[in-house]
Amino acid sequence: MLVEWPDGQEYEIAKAHANIIGDGIYGTADFFEMQLGTATWVRVLVRINSEQGVLKPGLHGCHLHEKGICEVPFMTAGGHFDLGPAANNDPDVNHPFHMGDLPNIEIKEDGSGQLNAITTRFSIMDGPICIFNEGGASIMIHGNHDQCVSGPHKSGVSGGPRSGCGVILKI
Repeated sequence: MLVEWPDGQEYEIAKAHANIIGDGIYGTADFFEMQLGTATWVRVLVRINSEQGVLKPGLHGCHLHEKGICEVPFMTAGGHFDLGPAANNDPDVNHPFHMGDLPNIEIKEDGSGQLNAITTRFSIMDGPICIFNEGGASIMIHGNHDQCVSGPHKSGVSGGPRSGCGVILKI
C-alpha cells in the first residue's frame, strides 16, 4: 500500500494491529511502518480503556514483549523484545535499552489513555529487526509507571504487574 505525503511522493507502508485485553482493560495498538529513502520508522498508536479503578490514573509502562502469546497472567509473553546487540530480554535489566521499550502511556481519571510514539528500534517489515521473525511479539500494558532505569531482576522498575496484553498481527 502506498501513502502520498505533502511533497507529492509516495512511500511504502506496512501495518500491524493488536487487540489489548486484561481484567477490566481493553484497547488497541496500531503499528504503521514507513520507508523514507534509506530511513525506516514505525509509528505506534495505543488506545486503552479500563474500568474505574483498574488502572490508576497516571503513567503506566508500555512495551513490546518477545512472544506473540497473551495468556493470563501474561507471563507467556516472555520478556521485553530485544534482539540485540545485548539481547537481554529481562524486563528490569538493561532497561530502557530494549528494542521493544516504548514511552509510558498516561491513563486519565476516566480510565482511558493514548500513546502516540515513533521508533526505529524494531520493524514490522521483513528484515533483521522484524518483530515477526521468531514467533511474533505482543504489546503489554503494565500496572505501574516505567521508571526508565535499569534495576535488579524482578525489581519492577519497568512497570511491574502485567495488566493488559495483545498479540501483534500483520494486516
